[in-house]
Amino acid sequence: MAAASPGQQVPWETVGEAESGSFLFDRWPRFACRRPWVVIAGAVTFVLVCGVLWGTMRGEFGTGSFTLPGTESQALSDLLTERFPSAAGDTTEIVFHAPAGITNPEVREAIEALLEQAAELPQVLEVASPYEEPGRISPDGAIARATAQYEVGANEVNDHSIEALFDWRDEVSTGDLQVELGGIVATAGEREPPGSSELVGLAAAVVILLIAFGSVTAAGLPIFTALLALIPAFFLIGVGASFVNFAPFTPQFAAMIGIGVGIDYALLVVTRFREALTTEETVTEAVVKAAGTAGHSVLFAGCSVVIALMGLWAMGIPLLSLTAMGPAIAVGLAALVALFVLPAILSLVGHRVNRLRVPGIRVAAVQSQSGMGYWLARTIQRAPWLWLVVATAALLVLAYPALDVRLGSSDAGSNPTSLSSRRSYDLLAEGFGAGYNGPIVIAAALESEEEAAIFDALPALLAAEPNVVGVSPALINPDRTAGRIVLIPGSSPQDEETGELVHHLRDSLPELTGRRVDALVGGPTAIFIDIGERVQDRVPVFLGAVIGASFLLLMVVFRSLLVPVKAALMNVLAAGAAFGVLVAIFQWGWGGSLIGLEGTGPIESFLPMMMFAVLFGLSMDYEVFLVSRVREEYLETGDNAEAVARGLAATSRVISAAAAIMVAVFLSFSLSDQRVVKEFGIGLAVAIFLDATVIRLILVPAAMQMMSDANWWMPSWLNRVLPSLGLADASTREPLPGAAVGE
Repeated sequence: MAAASPGQQVPWETVGEAESGSFLFDRWPRFACRRPWVVIAGAVTFVLVCGVLWGTMRGEFGTGSFTLPGTESQALSDLLTERFPSAAGDTTEIVFHAPAGITNPEVREAIEALLEQAAELPQVLEVASPYEEPGRISPDGAIARATAQYEVGANEVNDHSIEALFDWRDEVSTGDLQVELGGIVATAGEREPPGSSELVGLAAAVVILLIAFGSVTAAGLPIFTALLALIPAFFLIGVGASFVNFAPFTPQFAAMIGIGVGIDYALLVVTRFREALTTEETVTEAVVKAAGTAGHSVLFAGCSVVIALMGLWAMGIPLLSLTAMGPAIAVGLAALVALFVLPAILSLVGHRVNRLRVPGIRVAAVQSQSGMGYWLARTIQRAPWLWLVVATAALLVLAYPALDVRLGSSDAGSNPTSLSSRRSYDLLAEGFGAGYNGPIVIAAALESEEEAAIFDALPALLAAEPNVVGVSPALINPDRTAGRIVLIPGSSPQDEETGELVHHLRDSLPELTGRRVDALVGGPTAIFIDIGERVQDRVPVFLGAVIGASFLLLMVVFRSLLVPVKAALMNVLAAGAAFGVLVAIFQWGWGGSLIGLEGTGPIESFLPMMMFAVLFGLSMDYEVFLVSRVREEYLETGDNAEAVARGLAATSRVISAAAAIMVAVFLSFSLSDQRVVKEFGIGLAVAIFLDATVIRLILVPAAMQMMSDANWWMPSWLNRVLPSLGLADASTREPLPGAAVGE
C-alpha cells in the first residue's frame, strides 16, 4: 500500500490491526462470535479441571527459606544438614514472661507442663528447657526462653503441631504468665489467610469501573473476566506447590498482579468494543475491530510481564525465580481470557454493553478531541522541553532516597504487635538483647583431632570480637567430623551493625584459626547478606535481559528505534522514583504509621528486582495502547503533533481508569500484616501512578513532539530483518509519511 500523505485517509485495517486472516485477531474472534457458548463452555471446563487438580494435588506453601548455590551461607547450611541432621529442621521459640519470676513454683509448674506437652508433639525432636540449660533465663529472672527443635522444615511441620502450640499458649497464659511463640515454625502458623486485601482491591476496582463506563454491564465484564483468570491461576499455583518451594507470599503476589492486569486487559478490549459499536454495522465486526486493536496491547503487555518475570531466573536465587512463576501464571491466564474468551462474551452482550446506566454518570463511547487529553497534549507541545525537564527533575527527586538503600531482610520486629511472633521478638530483645532474635552460626568440617581442638578453642576468641555479646561452646558431632558454634550479636538482625559483624567474622576467622580450619559463617542474617550481594552481582544481567527483551518487542511492534529507547528510559525513571519512595517509607520511616508500619528496616533484598520486572511488564500495557493509537492517527493524518494529541485524547481516560484500578488494587495490599507484601503493593502503586500520569500524560507527549517524524524511523535493512508477527505493522507497508527509512 502506498504511504499516506498528510491529511490522506488510510483504511482502518492498516491501522494497528491484525492483517486480514490473522488467527488471533481475525479468525478466532469471528469463530468466538459464531460459537460463543462453545468458547465459554471450554473456559468453564478448564476452570473445573484446574479445580479438580487442586483438590487432589494441592501442596503447602513454603516458609520462604532461601537456597543460594555457591554462597558461604548455603555451604554452611549444606554442611549442617549432612553432619548435624538433628539441627537441620526449623525451630519454635517459646518465650515466657512472669513478673513474679520464672522460678516461682506456680509459674515453673505451668511452664514445665507446657514444655512436656510440646515435647510429645509429632516431628518435635527435643525441647530445650530454661530450667535445664544455662543462659535461658534473663538476668532479672522475669523472662525465659525454650526452644522446640523440629526434625523437618516449617513447611513440612504437621498443622496439628502448630495449632496445638497456639492453643496451649492460650490456655497457659494468665495475668501471672505471658506465653508467646516465635521462630520460623510459629511464624508460619500465624500467616494471615488470603482474601481480605483481594476483596478490598476488587471493591475499589468496581467503583472505578462504574465511573469509567457509566454502565453496570460494561463495568461487570472486566471483573468477571479477571476472576475467570484468577481462580484457575490460584488452583494451578496450589498444584505447583506440591512440586516446588513457593514462598508463603506467592498467592498474595499472584492475586495482586493478576487482579490488576486481568481487569486492565479486559478494560482495554471493552473500551475499544464500545467505540467500535458506534462505527461498525454488526457486533461481530465490532468484536473483530476490538480484538485487532486493543488485543495487540493485551498480547504484548502480557508477553512483556511474563518475560520480565521469567527474567528473574537470571538472578540465580531459586526461591525468587519460583515465586515469580505465581504472578506469571496469573498474568498469562489473564491475557488468554481477554484474547480468547472475552470476544465470545462481547458477542453475546452486544449493544447491551451500555445498559444499566449509573445515575448521574454519562460516558461517551468515543472520547472527544476537545477533551482534557487533547488540551493537555497541545499545551505540552507548545513547550515540550520545559515539560520534559520539569517532569524528569520531579522523578529524579523522588528517586534520590534510593541512593541510600540498604538491602537485607525485615524480621519479626517489623510485624504488627497483634502477632505473637512480634511479641516474642520484643520479649527476647528486652530480656536477652536484640541479637537473640538473629543468632549467627559458625560451622566447619573437621578432618583431624588437631582441627577439632582448634575449633573447640574458637568460642573464647570470638567472645573478644566487637559487637559479640554471647558465644555458645563449640558443639562437635558424634563422629567428630564437624563443629558448630552459635554467636549472639549485640544488634538486631536487621541492624546494619549485624551485617558488618558477619563480614568482619568472615574476614577474621582465617586468622583466628591459624588458617588451619575452614570455618563458615551463616544463619538467617548471613543468608540475606548473601542474597543482597547476589542481587548486586546479577543486576546488570537481569536489567539487560528485561530491557533488551522489551526493546525488541516494541521494535518489532512499532518498527521504530526511538520509541523503544524512549520507553526503556522512561520505565527506568518510573522504577527509580518508586524505589526512592519505598526507601523513604520503609527504611527512613516517612509516613509509615499511615499504612500500619511499625518500625523501620532494610528493603527486602529480592524486592527491587521483582518490582522492576513487574513494573517493566505492566508499563508496556499503557505504552503499546497509547503509542498504537498515536500511530493510527499518524497514518491517517501524517501530522505528528496532531497524531500525538489525538492519541492522548483517545486513550487518556481509559489509561487513567486502568491505572486507577491498578493503584487501588496494589494499595489494598498495604493492609497486609506481611511487611514484604506491603512493600510490594505500595512500590507498584507508586510506580503505576507515576507511569500513568507523569510518564504517559507528560513525558511521552513531550518526547514524541520533539522527535517528530523520527519517532517512526527505522533502517530499511533492519526493517527487512525483523520478524513480522502477522500484524499490520510497518513491515507490511511503505514508509510512513515524512519518516525517512535509512539504510
